[in-house]
Amino acid sequence: MIDSIRFENVSSYLIIGLPFFLISGPFLSDLTVTFISVTFLIKCIKLKNFSFFNNFFFKLSIIFYLYLILNSFINFDNIYSLKYSFTFIRFPVFIIAVIFLLNNNKKLLNYFFYSLLLSFLILLIDGFFQYFTEKNILGLKIDKTYRVSSFFGDELIMGSFLSRLNPILFGLFLFISNISKKNTIYFSVLFILSEVLIFLSGERSSLFFLNFSAVFMIIMLKNYKIYRLSLIIISMIVITLISKYNPITLERVILKTINGFGIERGISNNNPEIHKVNIFNKEIYIFTKQHTHHYLSAIKMYEENKFFGVGIRNFRIFCDDIKYKISDISCSTHPHNTYIQFLSELGIVGIIFLIFSLIILLSTSIYHLYLKTKNQYFFSDFEICMMSTLWIYLWPIVPTGNFFNNWLLIVLCIPISFLLWSKKMRAKV
Repeated sequence: MIDSIRFENVSSYLIIGLPFFLISGPFLSDLTVTFISVTFLIKCIKLKNFSFFNNFFFKLSIIFYLYLILNSFINFDNIYSLKYSFTFIRFPVFIIAVIFLLNNNKKLLNYFFYSLLLSFLILLIDGFFQYFTEKNILGLKIDKTYRVSSFFGDELIMGSFLSRLNPILFGLFLFISNISKKNTIYFSVLFILSEVLIFLSGERSSLFFLNFSAVFMIIMLKNYKIYRLSLIIISMIVITLISKYNPITLERVILKTINGFGIERGISNNNPEIHKVNIFNKEIYIFTKQHTHHYLSAIKMYEENKFFGVGIRNFRIFCDDIKYKISDISCSTHPHNTYIQFLSELGIVGIIFLIFSLIILLSTSIYHLYLKTKNQYFFSDFEICMMSTLWIYLWPIVPTGNFFNNWLLIVLCIPISFLLWSKKMRAKV
């Protein structure tokens, strides 16, 4: 079968369709990653050529992969955890496969750009249609709290999709597009509407991530700093205007966030005004009471399992244990913070990998900033956009999704692939 179907063609088509697969849910996107990874490995075995894997990124990934397997055997509480550890290898292999495909077909970036652009346009049209009519084009109703979700339905991750892929789309726009005045106007409208739609989704972390990545780009980019800053300012103005007519979204994104720290009086839909701060008679929370109890439960797990944690994806199993339970709201599928999740599930040994990745990202960012003062640049503008997406995943002080969620890992694979490929290409010049 591998001989009759060209790996490059089929895999390229699948990568081009990946933005739409991600919108459809985890199944097709995960199937794409698995297919490309397996067929690429078969191709390498047939050719007896494993030179593609001879790089620092993959070697580090293999060490982490082996630790995940070891950790699952040490914490053998459910077969699902072990199964996940064994199959985790498909993600780093997929990244290497994408780099291989880009080496053989540079136009793949162009096609992916147009596919991602089309997916954004469709989400914007459908999202605003749902906001104004309370149903999307498929008849999916808006959330009872008026959180726009478009095709994602009850999952409420449209904002996550837009915020995590927005810097990638912006980077591809800079890398590929002929930035004429006409194109700039079109894309300005698209990026502004994307941020507005993220606000309407009610996903507070996503709104933070988008603006955080934008600020990072403004600081680090060689060109288009003022352009990106202008987009943020215009977006904030539009969001402020919308907030006057949509107090429910304003309450969730801003007022409820403040209230969640435990330093505000109650805020109701009928009276969405900020009350006087009273921090002396109330418990102070990290983000919200529920988040705080997730964190405390996870820290308890870490304290009793310092070196290896309780096992990958096992927080959901142990959080109901009387030893770790904080309250009736402390249990969840994950602790909602990547670093705390690594501590509780993978222990000190596991979090070393995460901190090492953060150090690499931080040090290279600082080095780029240092060179920038000398009018030199370690990263291209395209690479800076990819870096900003990685910062979304590694920024420690914010509620996050499950790091080992397949959907989130697939989204993470995209900027890593593009960044490593671009650095490799520029190193050859």
